[in-house]
Amino acid sequence: MLLPASNNFTKPLPSLVLLLSYGISFYFLSIVSQKLPLSVVYASWAGLGVFSVAILSYFFYKQALNWQTIFGLFLIVIGVTIVNIYKIHS
Repeated sequence: MLLPASNNFTKPLPSLVLLLSYGISFYFLSIVSQKLPLSVVYASWAGLGVFSVAILSYFFYKQALNWQTIFGLFLIVIGVTIVNIYKIHS
């Protein structure tokens, strides 16, 4: 969400917050990937990331969501839910 706000890394504050957010994100991803199966972690991270960016872009950047996009987001949520419900404990 901060990538457009950084204006190709020309605005210092959004760029700094963006880079810090990426670092924190990958740090927490590395911690969680030690506790849960990588397939579950990555599916959840990628799926919920796509879902969150699409929804937040609608509110912050006024990007349109047609019914096909909403249906696709719904399928992502269902897919992530199924992966998390049927995860194999190692």
